[in-house]
Amino acid sequence: MYRFRATVWKWKGDSAWHFATVPDDVSDEIEARTAHVSGGFGSVKVRVTIGATTWETSLFPDSKAQAYVLPVKAPVRKAERIATGDEAAIALEVIHPGAL
Repeated sequence: MYRFRATVWKWKGDSAWHFATVPDDVSDEIEARTAHVSGGFGSVKVRVTIGATTWETSLFPDSKAQAYVLPVKAPVRKAERIATGDEAAIALEVIHPGAL
């Protein structure tokens, strides 16, 4: 289980997608653990908790940030009252098979 704080940001352009960038040290460790079993586009399945909300999603590698990014869907942002630019306390668990 990884625990960290990250700022929620909105994808540039017309998209409504919001993300949090996983810190470099956590991204590096996840990449090392999952490189041989990652999914499409290098994605990694995870279980995430922010506040009282827990959900399953995938991390995606962001070559510009050289780290993984975590999508934070609108229902999560609404439930936890998170706006663009807010910092969130995140608990993240890799659930991808073989990534122990």
